[in-house]
Amino acid sequence: MVKTIKNRGLGVFILLCLVCVFGCKQDLKQEVIEEEVNATGYFIEHYRSQFHFTPEEKWMNDPNGLVYKDSLYHLFYQYYPDSTIWGPMHWGHAVSRDMMDWKHKPVALFPDEHGFIFSGSAVVDYENTSGFGTDDNPAMVAIFTYHDAESEIAGNNNFQTQGIAYSLDNGDNWVKYQANPVIENAGFKDFRDPKVFWNKKEQNWSMLLVAGDHLQIWKSDNLKEWYKVSEFGKDKGTHGGVWECPDLFPLKIEGTEEVKWVLLISINPGAPNGGSGTQYFIGDFDGSTFTTDQEESKWIDLGRDNYAGVTYNGTPNNERVFIGWMSNWDYASDTPTEKWRGSMTVPRTLTLQKVGRDVSLFNYPLKSFEKHVALAYPESLIEILPTRKRIIPLKYSNQSKIQFTLKSPNVQVYFKNKNGDSLSIDLNRNKKLVTFDRRKSGKVDFNEKFSKGVQQMNISDLTDDPIEIVMLLDHSSIELFINGGQYVMTNQIFPTEFFRSISIVNTSEVELKIDDFTEHKVERVWD
Repeated sequence: MVKTIKNRGLGVFILLCLVCVFGCKQDLKQEVIEEEVNATGYFIEHYRSQFHFTPEEKWMNDPNGLVYKDSLYHLFYQYYPDSTIWGPMHWGHAVSRDMMDWKHKPVALFPDEHGFIFSGSAVVDYENTSGFGTDDNPAMVAIFTYHDAESEIAGNNNFQTQGIAYSLDNGDNWVKYQANPVIENAGFKDFRDPKVFWNKKEQNWSMLLVAGDHLQIWKSDNLKEWYKVSEFGKDKGTHGGVWECPDLFPLKIEGTEEVKWVLLISINPGAPNGGSGTQYFIGDFDGSTFTTDQEESKWIDLGRDNYAGVTYNGTPNNERVFIGWMSNWDYASDTPTEKWRGSMTVPRTLTLQKVGRDVSLFNYPLKSFEKHVALAYPESLIEILPTRKRIIPLKYSNQSKIQFTLKSPNVQVYFKNKNGDSLSIDLNRNKKLVTFDRRKSGKVDFNEKFSKGVQQMNISDLTDDPIEIVMLLDHSSIELFINGGQYVMTNQIFPTEFFRSISIVNTSEVELKIDDFTEHKVERVWD
């Protein structure tokens, strides 16, 4: 069973109070760290994420079928239950009331005579357009790609088709549609990842499909019979690899009543820092066709490990919530975990915000994440002269949220442990650049593409105003959010032991002052 540790935060709070009474702040730091190192129970394997979703065991990749129904958020995902290496794809399944505490469910969809079950989406058919449900019990309908491995081996190009299944018990049991596939393949080697949503403009269903390196848009009145209405992308965006996992949704520009449509397209390879990545386009959708004036490529995350992310259908208040697979096809099969392989990003709220004359897509941890942020240790005023540094012991090591406001132009942050592992993040506003270096962060030699080079992110749209820095540090990952999610980097890390300190280096020519540096404990969500 998966649930929040309701008494864990209370127990740690009591421990803190007792230690503070005896004035042993340094001893407190050691006690908390030893507690995590010596933890026993469920989900405590080496490198196991403590507040990110992971499968109980075996292989996981893309999030699928993100849908909300009857107070539950459903997370389906690409899953191979027989190995920690990618294989015949199933749909795994988990549910949550806040997208942080997850309950694992049995496998939802299994391969059949049409092939493996690749990525797709899910909707709730409230109008019963499909006839699968009733007015009192609307069906949850999954739309997915069939991948016929035998046909692929035979050298055919039409081995990917689209199928559907439905559930009448909120995703616990599924029935495959007897007339599958509902969309045949006209000869595209890569023809997959259907994202379906209710088209309010035309009162029917829209489906996004990727075909090689461009997008197709299809329509249906009943989820069973589909026809293509438009295409997008042959002359837009990055085309260094195969397009995958499309998503399309409207968002108001913050502070205005203006609505724009956002199209997400994942691509592998072709990301700016190598391998897999997710680009986005801002434009308009007339119910059939997506158009944009955007010429440059924009990316939802400039780290190496946020791929195939999509958003939820049917959320309360139309909140647009995004989850990505926290890995990269360059090395996904080689990461040094044993019982399981694969994790998801923290759920993130997507917003459109004005940046000068332009509009950008921001992504930032969901508000419900804060429910799991427990104890906080603010530091007193940090003052650092040019070229000097301040070393701060980490109280909660690799299970923390670290945040501060940066007022000076440039700063470099190092995480270190007793074994000499180090992770550096260099933010230089003079050069308009963030540099992320994990080459010495621990285990890095399992794949040369993991350890090779450093990552860079252009931050040319940042103003000279103070900016918020937030870092979410879990056992095997770090997510960096700059200026409320204007710029984001997500990366896996595999330190040989927990990081014990953070060093802040003043690389500006003026004194660096930070008066709000805070390290928070993030509660583990598994029991």
